[in-house]
Amino acid sequence: MTVTIEHYTFIQKLLHWIVALLVIGALGAGQALDWLDNGALKNQLYALHKATGMLILALMALRIVARIVFGTPSLPVSVPPWQRTAAAASHFLLYALILLMPIVGWAATSAFPAPLPFFGLFEFPPLIGADRDLSKQLFAIHHWMGKAILALVFLHIAAALKHAFIEKDGILRRMWF
Repeated sequence: MTVTIEHYTFIQKLLHWIVALLVIGALGAGQALDWLDNGALKNQLYALHKATGMLILALMALRIVARIVFGTPSLPVSVPPWQRTAAAASHFLLYALILLMPIVGWAATSAFPAPLPFFGLFEFPPLIGADRDLSKQLFAIHHWMGKAILALVFLHIAAALKHAFIEKDGILRRMWF
């Protein structure tokens, strides 16, 4: 039996907006790390960036579970097939990158090797052994994943605004509180 829903559940909306804010913050912090000189401020920001990334990983896992359990609302019939395909592809890429980016960061940090504290509560164990060359490669991949996520976020926001203000088809309202 297929269940048709018109809006996302409260928990799906909450997870969406929390993850969105955390991703934007983590991307901003990651960029700021490139600009800061070594020192206490950079170390604190780096610890916050790493902990936020791990929180994003956990919340994205919950988002995937919520999506499986609760489903997603169907797009209006007015949405052309090419936009349906583009929406599905961009959502898949966004979910995959946001889920994989913290894992790559975790592996890069492990290979560096450096600790991975979680807001001072505990430290995550290393994913892999120390290997500085591999760490550099993984950090480069992590960096480019961030650029791809940023591009997809802009595309996602532009599409949502187009549907809200030009199409006026209610798609944005499905994810708004």
